[in-house]
Amino acid sequence: MSHDDSTIGARVRDERGLGLVELLAATMMLMIGILALFAMFESGIRTIKRASTVTTAGALADREMENMRAIQYASIGLPETLVVPAAVPPYSTDPAYQAAANRVALNACGTAPCTTKVPVQTLTGADGKSYRVDTYMTWQTITGGRAVKLVTIVVRDGADTNKVWARTASSFDASTGE
Repeated sequence: MSHDDSTIGARVRDERGLGLVELLAATMMLMIGILALFAMFESGIRTIKRASTVTTAGALADREMENMRAIQYASIGLPETLVVPAAVPPYSTDPAYQAAANRVALNACGTAPCTTKVPVQTLTGADGKSYRVDTYMTWQTITGGRAVKLVTIVVRDGADTNKVWARTASSFDASTGE
């Protein structure tokens, strides 16, 4: 056994510096745990933010639908002069969009029956964000019954109008709307 072999064996048996390796391993494990904790908090924050946006959009859709329920049946409709310019994407690509023959067309106010409703409007929610509210009014025929007016309200993100946050629809019958 040479002097170098005994020195190597002594170094292997020596525990000096092992605490530093253990400290490094423990620090790495702690760092991974803290990063996982931050990722969990970030995910939670994003979920809460999305839920807040969906809730605000739902409240806007409900408010607009309640406004529809407050007007007379004869006034439920949209001026065709406003629908045609609004008929560009995303308004015209929504499943609620119908051909002119199926739309409930009314005059703008001035000649009865009339409406003050518009197909596209931008509203500010309770969260201070801008939302695009699209309103669709179409005729829907029920088998064995008379036609009813189907009002669909779609609330979209104000910045990215391809994102739909809320959608609500309700039908209106002449017997309950006068």
